[in-house]
Amino acid sequence: MAGQLKEVRNRIKSVQSTQQITKAMKMVSAAKLRRAQDAIVQMRPYARKLQEMLSNIVSNTQVEGDNALAVERQVERILFIVITSDRGLAGAYNSNVIKLAKLTISEKYAEQASKGNVTIWSIGKKGFEHFAKNNFKVTDTYKDIFLNLSFESVQQASQAAIQAFQNKEFDRVEIVYSEFKNAATQRFVVEQFLPIQKTNAGGGVKADFIFDPNKEELIAELMPKILNTQLFKAVLDAHASEHGARMTAMDKATENANELLRNLKISYNRARQAAITTELTEIVSGAAALQG
Repeated sequence: MAGQLKEVRNRIKSVQSTQQITKAMKMVSAAKLRRAQDAIVQMRPYARKLQEMLSNIVSNTQVEGDNALAVERQVERILFIVITSDRGLAGAYNSNVIKLAKLTISEKYAEQASKGNVTIWSIGKKGFEHFAKNNFKVTDTYKDIFLNLSFESVQQASQAAIQAFQNKEFDRVEIVYSEFKNAATQRFVVEQFLPIQKTNAGGGVKADFIFDPNKEELIAELMPKILNTQLFKAVLDAHASEHGARMTAMDKATENANELLRNLKISYNRARQAAITTELTEIVSGAAALQG
C-alpha cells in the first residue's frame, strides 16, 4: 500500500512539473503572438492592395518577352515554397501544412512529381525535416529564416524564386502556408506565386492606368517588389499562426493536466483512506487479541 501511495505521489509531482512548463510556454507564446499578430494585421491591407494593383496592371497591359513574370507556360517543373515552423508543440499546425502540400502535389502535379520535377523550398525546419526524411526533392537554403525573421531575409527567397522562374527552371511557383485568422483558427492555403495571376479575365472594365515613368520601366521595377511583399505577408501569416496554434495547444495541455491531477488526487486520497482503514483494522484486531 505504501508503494502505491508513493507511486501516485510521484505521478502527481511529475504532472505538476509538466503543467508548470505548459503554463510558461502558453505565456511565452501569447506574448509572441501579440507581436506577430500586430505585424500581420498591419501588413495585410498593404499587401492585398499591392497584389490587386499588380494583377490589374498585368491583366490590362501587354506583357512582352518570354521571361515576363505573368506569362503562362506549359507546367513541367514546379516549385513549392512550404512555410512551417522551426519547433513543434504547436498541435497539428505543422502536420496540416505538410499534409496540404503533399495533397496538392499528389492531386494537381502527380505527373510532374513522378518525373522528379517537383522541388520544395522549405521555410522552417519542421517542413525540411519531414520532406527530407520522406525522400522529397527539398532544399535547406531558406529553412532558417525564422531564426532572424526580417523582410530582407524573406526577400532573398523571393528574389531567388523570381530568378529561377525567369530562367525557366520552374514553370510555376506555389506557396503553401497557414493564413492567420485568430489564436484558435488558421486557414491552410495554397497560393500561386508565379506566374502572376490576372484579373478581369472574363472581360471586365479595363483599368485606366497612367504610367510615369514609362510602362515597361515601371512594371519591371514594381513586379519584383510586390512579389517580395506577397511572400513576406505569407511568412508573417505563418509566424502568427504558429504562435496561435502553440498557445492554444499549451492551453489545452494545461487543462488536461488539471484534469489528470484531479483524477490522481482522487486516487491518492482513496489509496490513503484504504491504508488508514487497514491500519485501524490491524490496531483493533491487535487490541481485541490482547484482551482475549
